Amino acid sequence: MLYWALMFLVIALVAAIFGFGGIASTAAGIAQILFVVALVLFVVSLFVGFSRRNL
Repeated sequence: MLYWALMFLVIALVAAIFGFGGIASTAAGIAQILFVVALVLFVVSLFVGFSRRNL
């Protein structure tokens, strides 16, 4: 998931350099969403791991 977030970030940066504002903002938005989803999944898996360890 983080790989795809980084790829969309790179696409957004390249599009911004070449002046494609719409594509850059869309790719940056997708990268932000994927990063937040990956972060939420990481936190959930962290809590599940801690709860299983205590049993």
